[in-house]
Amino acid sequence: MLVGDLPRPALRGRRSVLIGLGALAAGVMVDAVVPLRAQGARSLTPANAGPAAAENAVQESGLDPAPAGTPASTPPAVEPGPTQAPPVPARLAPTEAQVVAEFSGRRPTDWGLTVAGVITSTSAAQLALTFDACGGPGGAGCDHRLLDTLRRLGVPATLFVNQRWIEANPGVARELAADPLFELANHGSRHCPLSVTGKRAYGIPGTSDVGQVYREIMDNQAVLRSLTGRPPRFFRPGTAFYDDVAVAITRRTGLLPVNFSVNADAGATLPAPAVAATLAKASAGDIVIAHFNRPGSGTAAGFEQALPRMLAHGTAFAQLGRALPAGAVAL
Repeated sequence: MLVGDLPRPALRGRRSVLIGLGALAAGVMVDAVVPLRAQGARSLTPANAGPAAAENAVQESGLDPAPAGTPASTPPAVEPGPTQAPPVPARLAPTEAQVVAEFSGRRPTDWGLTVAGVITSTSAAQLALTFDACGGPGGAGCDHRLLDTLRRLGVPATLFVNQRWIEANPGVARELAADPLFELANHGSRHCPLSVTGKRAYGIPGTSDVGQVYREIMDNQAVLRSLTGRPPRFFRPGTAFYDDVAVAITRRTGLLPVNFSVNADAGATLPAPAVAATLAKASAGDIVIAHFNRPGSGTAAGFEQALPRMLAHGTAFAQLGRALPAGAVAL
């Protein structure tokens, strides 16, 4: 419940006044984010998923990064769904100027999917399914068959959505935001690899400086907050590649950088039997990545095959927000 939703009886005494002020301050505090130990990704990662997955990543990019210094775009107005909770106060994220001042001049020393500080698995007893929607040319579809399967089986999931996908699917985006089975997460604004030097992944140019990293994260963060009424906690960049400075910037903005330990569909390029076989190998604590923006791929059919068997064998599933509770302390 929001502080503003509480009854407002008259406060009596100095202690009551102090308590009231403390409650108001707590309502706008940034959630504590404690780094979790990054673990190596396994199974079919984008680095070894083959040329088809790389081609899809390039096709879904669709737009080169804007020149350094380009102003952040104004997020489109997206009305919350009818069952949406009322908006909550914005977290005190740093400004672009603050982040630029703090991180400019830092040179990255690592690049890839499993850079230190990126979460690839959890210590939870459940399996976390995550699905990307990348947007852009060829990547703005919606796999309703896959979403219907998750709903029919009651399997929760975290959906990483790109700003371009939201703009192409505003009605579906509102529907997903209002569905408690799904948790929305940030998949960037233009689907760029997250770099402070313009490093490429699959031929896609990455963000080229600190300001572009900030805008790649925070432009879509504003769109998602408008859509859901609350800021997402998790971020995954286009192509899932980061450098270590970009990881630190992601955490500085208050988001957790997330990747995966199991790649179920290799960029929605695998046939259904391969998707099902890969998914069946996942276990408690794994973070699975797949895609829900590629209707007609083998992803939906593969999940249809694997999920009933996994549920019958006692596999439990959870959104990332439950598998990685706020304030969790990593070893």
